[in-house]
Amino acid sequence: MRFRRVIIGLLCLAGLAVVLDFGAAAYSEYRVSRMLREGSDLSADPEVTFHGFPFVAQALNGTFEDVDIRARAMRPDIPGEIMVEASLDGMRLSMSDLVDGNVSTVPVDTVEARMRIEPTELGRLFKIPDLQVFGPPADKSDGSGGSGGTGLTTTGPIVLTGTVPPRTTDSVTGANATKGQLVSVLADLRLDAEGQIQIVAIDLYRGQENTAIPAAVLPELPREQVLAWFTRTIDTRDLPFGVRPAKVEAVGGQIMVEGRGKNVTIDLDRLQQP
Repeated sequence: MRFRRVIIGLLCLAGLAVVLDFGAAAYSEYRVSRMLREGSDLSADPEVTFHGFPFVAQALNGTFEDVDIRARAMRPDIPGEIMVEASLDGMRLSMSDLVDGNVSTVPVDTVEARMRIEPTELGRLFKIPDLQVFGPPADKSDGSGGSGGTGLTTTGPIVLTGTVPPRTTDSVTGANATKGQLVSVLADLRLDAEGQIQIVAIDLYRGQENTAIPAAVLPELPREQVLAWFTRTIDTRDLPFGVRPAKVEAVGGQIMVEGRGKNVTIDLDRLQQP
C-alpha cells in the first residue's frame, strides 16, 4: 500500500513537472512573440514555437535547439500580407534576457528563412484577381499530374492561369466591349544575382489532358501583350532576419523563396523591415 502511494506521488510530481515545463515554454513563446511584433511593426503577434522537451533544461542552458516562427507581414512591393517563416537552430538566449524582454540581438547556429507568396497576393500584384499558380505540366512525379496541388515541391517552368482584361472598352459607357479571357501561360521562375524573383512568361499554354489546370482559350489579345501581363519582378532580397534568398520554387500553388544562414547574430527587430 505504501509502495502504491509512493508511485502515485511520483506520477503526480512528474505530471506537475510536465505542466510547469509547458507553462514555461508557453510564457517564453509569448515573450519572444511580443518582442518580434514590437520590433518588426507587425499587425499581429507572430506564432512562436519552442520545440524539444524538457524546455526548462534548454532555458537553464541558455541554448534552444529548435525554434519556429511564423508571421503575416506587409511588404512595400507586394499588396496585402504574406507569410514569412524562420526556423532557428541553436539560438542562445539567457532566461533573464528572455524574461526582461530587453534583448535585441541573439546568436544562432543556423537560420532557415522562408517567404510564401500566396495566389491572392500574386493576383493583386499582377492585377489578375483569379490568378492561379501550377507546377510544370509535364512533371507527374509528385502524383498531382504536374499541378503542384498536393503541396509538394515542383521544378521547371510553371503555369500561370488567370483572366486577362478584354481587348476593347466602350468609349461612351466605359463598359467592357468583350468579356475578359481565361488564359494560361508557361513562365520561368528565376532568382537573379541580386536576390529578386523574376517571373517571366515565355509562351502561351494550350493545356494537356489529365492535369488540374483549368481549360484556357487562345486570347484575342496579341501574344506579346498577354505575356507582359504575366511577367513581373519581385524584390525579395531580404528574407526574415536579413537572410539572403538562395532558392525559389512553386509549392502547392504558392511561390516560396528560401535562404539559409549559419553562425549569425540575428536582430529581433528584423523579422521584417518596418
